[in-house]
Amino acid sequence: MKILTVVGARPQFVKAAVVSRNMALQDGIQEFILHSGQHYDDNMSAIFFEEMRIPTPHFNLNINGGHHGEMTGKMMAGIEQKILEIKPDALLVYGDTNSTLAGALAAAKLHVPVIHVEAGLRSFNMRMPEEINRILTDRISQILFCPTTRAVENLQREGFDLLDNRVELVGDVMQDAALFYAADAASMAKVFHTLELETGSFLLVTCHRAENTNDPERFGQILQALNELAERQTIIFPVHPRTRQLFKTQSIHSNLKLIDPVGYFDMILLLKNCQLVITDSGGLQKEAYFFQKHCITMRDETEWVELVDGGYNVICGADARRILTAFEQFQTAQFKPGADLYGGGQAGERIVSFLMDWL
Repeated sequence: MKILTVVGARPQFVKAAVVSRNMALQDGIQEFILHSGQHYDDNMSAIFFEEMRIPTPHFNLNINGGHHGEMTGKMMAGIEQKILEIKPDALLVYGDTNSTLAGALAAAKLHVPVIHVEAGLRSFNMRMPEEINRILTDRISQILFCPTTRAVENLQREGFDLLDNRVELVGDVMQDAALFYAADAASMAKVFHTLELETGSFLLVTCHRAENTNDPERFGQILQALNELAERQTIIFPVHPRTRQLFKTQSIHSNLKLIDPVGYFDMILLLKNCQLVITDSGGLQKEAYFFQKHCITMRDETEWVELVDGGYNVICGADARRILTAFEQFQTAQFKPGADLYGGGQAGERIVSFLMDWL
């Protein structure tokens, strides 16, 4: 049974590491990995394949840059060509990037079943490109693997019970990865030791979403809060290429410790040793929880509402006052892990077991 897997961005590499590893244990599945090229910086792409021992992609379309429509169209054309060449029994996509939508559309138009890992997530913000990608991908998928009960409920409300598909609650493959690779982090990671950091002495920050970096007012509010916090303790900020360009073109000066994007093991060790996380990333919100860190989210909504409901995450938008208030609240808050929210590290095994029966 042949499966063509499409990846293109850091979170997808992490997820693929889990599912691909479980596929490799089965004699009945032959996987072909296609890298769209969406994340083209070595620190954002190649390093993940090397560190996480993911099989080298069979194909790399090297498509990056350009507007959403241009990028997605080019990816569709490249993926379509590989589908016709390989003739897979199914195409598997992860998450909500342009690579995800391009792969799903190309497969659906060629009547190849689409498998969507991380289905059913909703921010209910249609201004987000990711929200458009995930809604459209869900609608044309035959197998929808959901990470949480809320994701299943979202699909039920949208009428997926009436469609010809399968919705399966399997858990979150990101938790599988965090648990599997955590033991290797201490020996594989370098950045934490190079920076000579002490456990609990720093805040870990990431900021890359266009809604923040493309809006001077929002980005100004974020920097105001971060600079004020930086007067009190160290802030480690792995800078996404888009954000790095913003600092350069606008000659922005700050007291933040800006470092290059880090590999997965470096990020794990930073997470394990930081005081708390401040981010606009979707995946990092969960990874903070996996390593028992509170999280301040610089977005106006989140797909991971269970973390907000449990008091592990506070949504602050790009409001400096709210960010600072949330920080003060977490200063005295004790992290209390609740019920298992994300499947306990068995999501990849459940996905592959289902595929073996389905295919």
